[in-house]
Amino acid sequence: MRDPRRTMCAAVLGLECVVLALVTPVLTVVEDVSKRNAVLVGIGSAVAAVVIAGLLRFEWAYWLGTALQLVAIGMGFVVSAMFVLGLGFGALWTTAYWLGRKIERERADVSIGSRP
Repeated sequence: MRDPRRTMCAAVLGLECVVLALVTPVLTVVEDVSKRNAVLVGIGSAVAAVVIAGLLRFEWAYWLGTALQLVAIGMGFVVSAMFVLGLGFGALWTTAYWLGRKIERERADVSIGSRP
């Protein structure tokens, strides 16, 4: 069986990757950030989301995912809509993490209870 926490958190990061990549043109056109800095921040954080999603087989990668949520919220200081989007993805990340842990615990309880 697949790890529910890993699956749900990876899905959140996958969706967040799209949003983070789409921040790049907003940074350059609307906020007058240099193209170099916009690509470093926007595309860099989108790539980080994909890399972190791939690393979720390691427990420490969940800390990186949490840090990425803080980066997304912090982008709100440049693009104000990112405060809302970052908080939304932070809520999704937190929900996916805790719900996944709950499912893991319940599966462990069922497998322990079904042993003779």
